[in-house]
Amino acid sequence: MSDTEIQALITLIDDPDEGIYVQVRERIISLGGPVVPVLEHAWEAQGQGDLFRNRVEDLLHTIHLDITYNRLITWRQGGAEDLLEGAMAVCRYRYAELDEQRVRARLSALRQDIWLELNDNLTAFEKVRVFNHIFYQVHGFKGNKRNYHAPQNSYINEVLESRKGNPLSLALIYQLLAEELELPLRGVNLPNHFVLAYMDETGVAASEFGHAGVLFYVNAFSQGDILGRSEIDEFLSKLDLPADDSFYQPCTNLDIIRRLLNNLLNSYEKLNDPDRVEDLKYLLSAL
Repeated sequence: MSDTEIQALITLIDDPDEGIYVQVRERIISLGGPVVPVLEHAWEAQGQGDLFRNRVEDLLHTIHLDITYNRLITWRQGGAEDLLEGAMAVCRYRYAELDEQRVRARLSALRQDIWLELNDNLTAFEKVRVFNHIFYQVHGFKGNKRNYHAPQNSYINEVLESRKGNPLSLALIYQLLAEELELPLRGVNLPNHFVLAYMDETGVAASEFGHAGVLFYVNAFSQGDILGRSEIDEFLSKLDLPADDSFYQPCTNLDIIRRLLNNLLNSYEKLNDPDRVEDLKYLLSAL
């Protein structure tokens, strides 16, 4: 579509005829990302009324939502192998202008600080203690207990800046760093909680402390506390839930990002924001 045709559509955004606007809206949304700068420029122009600006804001939101939806579909269809890509796609829902390089640089700096203190002679427990010291004591990451259900706890760019998150977001960042450090930590999708499993890569039979293929568990929300199978058993018992294998074994990256979106959906429900809730349901349908 030519620039002239796009400008013609822009002039019709505040048309009082709802039927005309519906058609204009569909055409503009179909143009996708390339039309965003044009809409932003039009919104900033002087002399525009409230109707025009409100409709432009709606158009921009819808286009950004569709971009996020399509990015999640592409990620899933590609095998959902890159956990960071999935998490940043979720961030893009709220932060359309997200500086992804800043997120990667922040993670890289954390990884470097932990790597400098690790060595191959350390046991699995010792490696986790070193990781925890740098992550929690030196850099100050902690669970956001005061605002546990706040949406910002589910956007990793926010968590990296504030250093406060929920069980899932802290574990997600912990896992991303562990992957870069070649530490075999994987997320475990517990009901009402989320922990990490330190996988047994040595072939040693699991003791009572761990589970089949797992040496032990790490609670990223609680300063990286190390847990055994018995603590998971006790947690499930308090919830009156059976000891299903899925509560002890690693989940997939797809499971993690689904959980991340569900957490956001629940956060916006608690804030009584039905529009955001519908957005999150739409994004979940991509996975």
